[in-house]
Amino acid sequence: MQIGAHVSTAGGVSNGISRALEIGAETFQIFASSPRGWNFRNIPINESNSFRDKCMDSKIDSVFIHGSYLVNIGSDTLHEKSITSLTQNLEAASNLGAIGVIFHGGSHKGAGLDAIFELATSTLKQVLTASPEDVFLILENSAGMGSHIGSSFRDLGKILNAVDNPRMKICLDTQHTFAAGYDISDLSVIGDVITEFDREIGLSNLVAIHANDSKKPLGSGVDRHENIGEGYIGTTGFEIIMNQPAFKNVPFILEVPGIDGKGPDKENIVRLKTIRNNLI
Repeated sequence: MQIGAHVSTAGGVSNGISRALEIGAETFQIFASSPRGWNFRNIPINESNSFRDKCMDSKIDSVFIHGSYLVNIGSDTLHEKSITSLTQNLEAASNLGAIGVIFHGGSHKGAGLDAIFELATSTLKQVLTASPEDVFLILENSAGMGSHIGSSFRDLGKILNAVDNPRMKICLDTQHTFAAGYDISDLSVIGDVITEFDREIGLSNLVAIHANDSKKPLGSGVDRHENIGEGYIGTTGFEIIMNQPAFKNVPFILEVPGIDGKGPDKENIVRLKTIRNNLI
């Protein structure tokens, strides 16, 4: 089980590697371009090559890119922009040697999944057709806030089955999962949660876990991350989560606020590593 975090690439994409190493990360996630705009800054080939070389030297072999927050696979008006954005990020992932691009599905704007299902799956199929074949397109589960797509395992599985492409994978966010009503902090419940995930989605399609505690209680539907051990999931909850055989070989990537509010830090890495090192 590799433990890492989302890190900044300010000053150049290769800086993400040094920042990951500084906090003791064994895996990491970055933005390939600004996540809050449609304009994509292509990474020069020399920077991509340097990034690959430095990853090899650092012995970090699992890197992920997080896509733009503006993507919405269920929107007619954002259809083309979403395809372009995801494709550009996947191309960057391929050039950098990353595993794939993790992204949020967006919102159905109250229409319900069925109403936008054909558009959403068509969008994903077009992205997969237009992008390099050596990287995964990784849909992240949502917290259930408002009309966000993919808060239930059933919905995620339905999307994966319709897309029917081995490059389509899932990232499970612990805070989103908890907020959506799946009590992964309870030893008597988590086994059933994992069984449901496997039935609806398939554990073989789980390629990353965003490890975040929750500022809000179980079933709140609210996306609010907290530092490990300081939220409603708690240290005991993460001990339960990380002790599940189903998650043994899945990278855990922090997206927490950090002790000083500046994002994932060494302290949160240490907290997860301590739990991992004490696993039964």
